[in-house]
Amino acid sequence: MTGNNVSHANNKTKRRFLPNLNDVTLASDALGRSFKFRISAAALRTVDHRGGLDAFLAKAKDSDLSPAALKVKKEIAKASAAA
Repeated sequence: MTGNNVSHANNKTKRRFLPNLNDVTLASDALGRSFKFRISAAALRTVDHRGGLDAFLAKAKDSDLSPAALKVKKEIAKASAAA
């Protein structure tokens, strides 16, 4: 998104609104290992709300996930089917 910085004198300069990205390590209970992702703060809150990485990926749409997250989702699904 774009917008304006507006000064006290009402001068306007262009600015960009960027997502709040964080480098995090999330643990998978099904696989027994952890994975590094670069996700937004809102996505991190959603992971916590849904009960962890496994539950988040199971409920997420494939089109919304990155290729790395999609690969982890398929590994978790395979491990859950085998168990």
